[in-house]
Parts: sequence; C-alpha cells; structure tokens
Amino acid sequence: MSRRKLIVCGVAGTAGAIFGSWALSADDKPQWYQPATVSAKTERQRKRPLPPRSEQVKALQAGHTYDVLIIGGGATGAGCALDSVTRGLRTACVEADDFASGTSSRSTKLIHGGVRYLQKAILHLDYDQYKMVKEALHERANMLEVAPHLTRPLPILLPVYKWWQVPYYWFGIKMYDLVAGDRNLKSSYYLSKKNTLELFPMLKSDNLCGGIVYYDGQQDDARMNLAIALTAARHGATIANHVKVLQLHKTAGKLSGARLRDEMTGKEWDIKAKCIINATGPFTDSIRKMDDSSIKEICCPSSGVHIVLPGYYSPEHMGLLDPSTSDGRVIFFLPWLKGTIAGTTDLPCEVTHNPKPTEDEILFILTEVKNYLNPDVEVRRGDVLSAWSGIRPLVSDPNKPDTQSLARNHIVHVSNSGLVTVAGGKWTTYRAMAAETIDAAIESANLKPLYKECQTDGFLIEGAHGWTPTMYIRLVQDFGLEMEAAQHLAKSYGDRAFAVAKMASMTGKRWPIIGKKIHPEFPYIDAEIRYGVREYACTAVDMIARRLRLAFLNVQAAAEALPGIVDIMAEELKWSDAEKQKQMKQAADFLANEMGQMVNRASRDKIPINLNKDEIQTYIKRFQIIDKDRKGFVSINDIRRSLKSMGVKPSNEEISAILSEIDVTYHGQLELQDYLQMMSAIKSGHVAYSRFARMAEMEEAHHEKESLKKQITVERSGGGL
Repeated sequence: MSRRKLIVCGVAGTAGAIFGSWALSADDKPQWYQPATVSAKTERQRKRPLPPRSEQVKALQAGHTYDVLIIGGGATGAGCALDSVTRGLRTACVEADDFASGTSSRSTKLIHGGVRYLQKAILHLDYDQYKMVKEALHERANMLEVAPHLTRPLPILLPVYKWWQVPYYWFGIKMYDLVAGDRNLKSSYYLSKKNTLELFPMLKSDNLCGGIVYYDGQQDDARMNLAIALTAARHGATIANHVKVLQLHKTAGKLSGARLRDEMTGKEWDIKAKCIINATGPFTDSIRKMDDSSIKEICCPSSGVHIVLPGYYSPEHMGLLDPSTSDGRVIFFLPWLKGTIAGTTDLPCEVTHNPKPTEDEILFILTEVKNYLNPDVEVRRGDVLSAWSGIRPLVSDPNKPDTQSLARNHIVHVSNSGLVTVAGGKWTTYRAMAAETIDAAIESANLKPLYKECQTDGFLIEGAHGWTPTMYIRLVQDFGLEMEAAQHLAKSYGDRAFAVAKMASMTGKRWPIIGKKIHPEFPYIDAEIRYGVREYACTAVDMIARRLRLAFLNVQAAAEALPGIVDIMAEELKWSDAEKQKQMKQAADFLANEMGQMVNRASRDKIPINLNKDEIQTYIKRFQIIDKDRKGFVSINDIRRSLKSMGVKPSNEEISAILSEIDVTYHGQLELQDYLQMMSAIKSGHVAYSRFARMAEMEEAHHEKESLKKQITVERSGGGL
C-alpha cells in the first residue's frame, strides 16, 4: 500500500512540476493564477474556497492576460468556463446580468433527448437527427449523474385516445429507449385505461385507450446553471455576474481583449485575452456585430411561454405530454417544486432583456390543458400562479453558404478575427456544446492546455460530492430543521446544505429549532438569503428569481416575501435606505412584467362590474366588515364566519362552490375587486349555482333586516323625544 502511495505521489508531483513550468513560460505574471492540478473527474476542490465577487472583479481588473474570455453566464457560457478551466486554461467568464438570467432559467425544466426529433429521424431516415438525439440522451444521463441533487428521472405519460396510435407510439418510445442504450434511465411501458387513470386521475377518461409511459430527466435549471458556474470558480476560473462587455479590442486584426463595466459600481476597465468566446444566446448577434458590424444576423428568436398552476393539477411524480396540440406543436404538463408547469408556446419575437408573457399565450396553454383534463378539474385563469417567457435562440449556420434554413442543433463559428461563437442547441447538451467550443478556441488561438481532451464528462458539480437521497434526515436531526425545509435544502444545495443550515436563525419555537421561513407557504428559509449573497446574488431579483425560485413558482408569494428578503440582503450587502427602495422597485417591476403579475391582474380586471355607485359603496363596507383583520383580502374562513353570523352554516362543498363561481386567485383568497365582481355576477344573474344565489340573497336579506332594525330604533328614539 505504501509503495502504491509513493508511485501516486510521484506521478502527481511530476504532473505538477510540468504544469508549473508551462505556467511560468505562458505568462509574465503567473503568480495570480492557481488552477487545478488534478485530472480526477470527481475530485472536489476542498482547499479552494469560493472567492467573493469583489475578489473576482479585482482579478478581472488586475491586467492579467487570460487564455479564454467567455461572454455570457447562461448554461452554455458557464459550461464553457468549466470545460476551459478543467483543461488548465486561464479562464474568465463575465455575464451582463446574472447567471441564468435569460433563457437558461426559463426552460421547461426537462433534461431530454427529444422524442419528436427521433420521430423525424425515423420517418425521414435523417441520420443527423438521429445523432442529435443520441448525443442528447448521453448528456441526459450525464447530467443526472453529476448533479443528482438538482435532477431526477421523471416518468412522462403519453395518453392514447385512438387504438391505432397504441402500436405507433409504443414503437416510437421503444426506439427512444433503444437509442439511449446503456444510458437509458428506465424502460418505457404501456398502461391500460384503468391503470392510466389510477396514475393520472385528473386525465380525461372519454375515449381513452390507455397510455404509454417513458422517462426523461427534470432539473432546477437556474440552480443547475449556478452550480456549474460555482464549480468553475472553485477550480480557478474568474467568473463575475453583472459585468458587461462594452467593446472588443483587436491587435493586428485579431481579437486581443475587451472593455468591461461593472454594472454594480459603473467602473470600466480593459481586459486582455488570447481568445474570446461569444455564448450569449439570443444576444449572439449583438456581440458578433461588435466584432464585425457588417455581418448578417443569424439568430431567429422565438418566444416560449410557460405557466405555473397549483400542484393539484398533476400527480407529484408524473408528467404529461400532449403530442399534437391544436396548432401541431407539443405541450408538456409537468410537476415541478410542488407546482405544475405547462408550456411552451413558440412564436417569433424581438430580442429583449425583459421578455413578457402575453394573455393570448397564457390562454392558449390553458385551452390545450383543458383538452386533456376531466370535467371535474376546472381549469381557471385565476389558477395561473406565475407566467414567464423565455427567448429560444434558433440560429442559421454561418459556416454554410445557405444560411436561410435554421440549424437543427447548435453551431460553433470562428470569425476572421478569432471570435468563437456558440449558439443554438438546448439545455441538455450544454456540456457537449461547451466541449466543442473549447476545442475550436484551442485550435483557433493556438492555446496550450494542460489537458487537450475535455475533462467534464462525469465531472461532479457543486453540491454533488457528499449528497445522498437521505441526507436531509441529518439536517433534521443535527440542526433541528423542519423536514420540508431540510428536503428543500438538500435538493437545492446538495452537500452545501450544511453550510446553509449553519447560517439559519433560531425560530424561538420548540420545533423547528432553526430556519425562519420567508413565506409561510414555501420551505425557503432566512439562511438562504445570506448564503445566496455568497453565491454572487447582487440584487433582489437575483434572489427571488434564481437563488430561490419563488418568483417562478408564485408571483404573489414572491411579492409578499420581498420586503423581508430585501431587509436581509441589506444587512449582508450594507444597502442604504435609498438602495433598499431601489431594489424593491426593480423587483416589483420584474414580478409585474416578466413573471406575469400584471397580465394576471389585467385578466381579472376585464370582468365588468355591473354595480351603481351606491351599491359599490355598500359592498365595500361589507367587505371591510368581513375583513375584520384588515388583510386586504377575505378567505374561506372569513366568508364562513360572515355567513354564520347571519345564521347560515354552509358546508365545505358549498363554500367551494361559491368560490368556483369566480376566477379566484391566490389559493381561494378574494380581494375587494374579486368581491365586487362576485356581487356583480349575482346581480346580473350570471351565477350558475342556485345555492350560491340563495346564500347571497340571505346575506342581502340579513343586511336589509339590520338596516330596518336601525331605522325602527331611530324612529322610536325620535318619537320618545
């Protein structure tokens, strides 16, 4: 054993010496750069703490010459940074906004090979499509392996409503399994109608023949993107969010650096780099035009909208695929973080930093969802908890003379000045895209990496090394965390969950001992805000959208939790009162525009209120009486108490029927606008349930009776005088 250790140490020492000689000859100031000197794909850099953002920015400003400067901190950009640094290249990665702030946080959350691409490959005997699916299935398995805390296999049901489709779909899905080979997650299988409805009880049963279940992966996309970036940072990459590229510099016609600006401070500086990589997704053309203003645009942006519905719309552990919507596209219906994601749309759009979902796109998704759910599941517009739009960067290939047709997969292009552009592709294949990009960078700039081959296949990312499926139990037992909070921390942070738990505040309760929730309906705790700052969160939007996923899950809950989140961030980042107000406004605007809050509100306000001025004033007073705690809304219990005071004791079913009459948002809570619309509907006779009308009439009669009593009392008092 001692002899084996001696040999291993000798080899490691030799490799270190070789690398040290290379580093000294490569730069006149080598001391600033200390890359990883190991090639073991699963070894964690325990001795290298995560540098704070301030140190990362200082390193960018220090005048060093990097081998590679990557523009863009999405999935592809972060993947390029990890691939580059693990090959031993001196790597910098800058992102104008936040990691995953664009398309990478607005995906369907699937890790998939592409069932429909395989269908096209078989029907058209298209080998390129087949290779694309084969590559994606390999990458799917790799993502589940290297980030088990952030990913999971997810069974997806394909309901069949025509008998002839059963063998057709079964054959296609079995081919999907076959192409995956030994990287297949689990085998697909056929379900009878009875078993299909047992597993997916909310499915429409009319004409249902059965279902076919296949497996793909699911992830928390923004957390995955961040984990990749943090892994790159721990291995020596200089990464910084909120740092924008203003200009590209050239020397003798070749790119040699860029002008950067820290968006947090406004400070500008120049950085030197031997190779520059453009990994900016929808903004690909803007960077390409910095390099050459005369080039033709290659990006064809497409808007993909998703909505989040309450969790009861789908089983917790099974998704649904609608293979043919009314306009021929595919829609997924998936459980995610206790909610249900439905989407996506596909419409041409303009490139923007602030894409917004539209009412038409939301209604289209709801309509398609209704087609597959049974009549007991009333799909209501008010059940949309959050909605967002992501820009899908479809591209034409500049490497080919005919650039009219869109590339089916990603493209890697090297300009005459040496700008390496990677564009297109999908989340699942980010690692393969990064590997191809770094290969092109090494060749075009004649770089000298320590390892010529890609090192990231099987390379564990941040949080994966010590994670186990039962790790959350230790968090409960060792720290006194609530079980739901412990499960959430383990799934979001992996083995870093213990570092998060150590920062949690005492609750002052018998149980849980630590972990104050930032919103009562979600497992997020105060420690995550403080830890999120160490994960480079600089703004309130960074926190609510990408460190926590609250904005994506429930826009109203995010708005309610926002003041507390800003207070904790202010403590950590030393914000002034003015800065706190600025952050509150920016986050409120983000929720209103990009997360669907404004669209949700507008859809509710479209319902006409057919009440005169006096009636409106009367109902406002009644609403205020019911809302005795002045919460700004009334709940089911408030309505029950109000009716009980009138001698009416409705059952839970009757209360549910009352609330189902209007488009109620926020888990059965009625704001004043809802209440007025409800009373207007009763007056207009638009309410279908007679028991609802009877209760409303009883309430009306009760108030008239009380008014009459007061009038009689006044008259008697007057007569007595």
